[in-house]
Amino acid sequence: MNVTQQTVHANGLAFRTLTAGPATGELVLFLHGFPQFADSWLPVLEPVAAAGFHAVAFDQRGYCPAARPAETSAYAVEHLTADALAIATALGHPRFHLVGHDWGALLAWQIAAEHPQRLLTLTTLAVPHPAAFFHAVKTNLDQMLRSKYILFFRMPGHIAEKFFLADDAAQLRRVYQGKLTADAIDANVRRLSEPGALTAALNWYRALHPHHKTSLVAVPTLYICGDSDIALGEAGALATGKYVTGPFRFERLNGLSHWLIEEAPERISALLLQHLALPDGRAARTAVTS
Repeated sequence: MNVTQQTVHANGLAFRTLTAGPATGELVLFLHGFPQFADSWLPVLEPVAAAGFHAVAFDQRGYCPAARPAETSAYAVEHLTADALAIATALGHPRFHLVGHDWGALLAWQIAAEHPQRLLTLTTLAVPHPAAFFHAVKTNLDQMLRSKYILFFRMPGHIAEKFFLADDAAQLRRVYQGKLTADAIDANVRRLSEPGALTAALNWYRALHPHHKTSLVAVPTLYICGDSDIALGEAGALATGKYVTGPFRFERLNGLSHWLIEEAPERISALLLQHLALPDGRAARTAVTS
């Protein structure tokens, strides 16, 4: 499958995109997480494109040199979600399928809640519905402990940047838990070592409002997580169904970590393609551990 790189101008910025599949197909837009880029989706992008969809992933705000505002406030959730919507519009798709991992999943949940008329289906990886997650952070000791790193990321004085980039970015490399190839880690570290790049990525955390709210989601939804995710425990995952009023499928995969795309690309692709192929996204509400 031929994957092409293009620049899309949207929301006043220029984004690098990776595109595959026929432009006449339904758009499937992929949102990456921290600390990754659009190419993290390549193992899934290609089979989705081969199924006839217009598959597009892009380096999000801060991760793309031509889309890297200096102000922390420029990375508030409303700006990040506006980028995704503007890119879909620029590509000529008033409605589309949305897929997100990690931070990209949080944005995808928000878009589904606020702009359901734009989405055909929603698929999120790792991160549960934000209301379920933030409730777990406040009430579940396990999730409280897992989420302490967010406070570190938000500390002033660029402490997190210095920590991650010291000693040839040794701590940043450890974030990937050995789940990515050495070449992929080197490529990510190189791009995040560009002036201002890691600060921009961390500004997503710094601009997040402590009382962030996400309403119920009516869009047909597939939520996939691993039961060995170091950052996200089971409390938020198991509660997510309460915040989805539409068709909902929950897949909690045994033995998989936060890095689902790298660990199980075939399983993720198969689940996603099943979801995309359902008529109007209709499905029974199911919860599966496999």
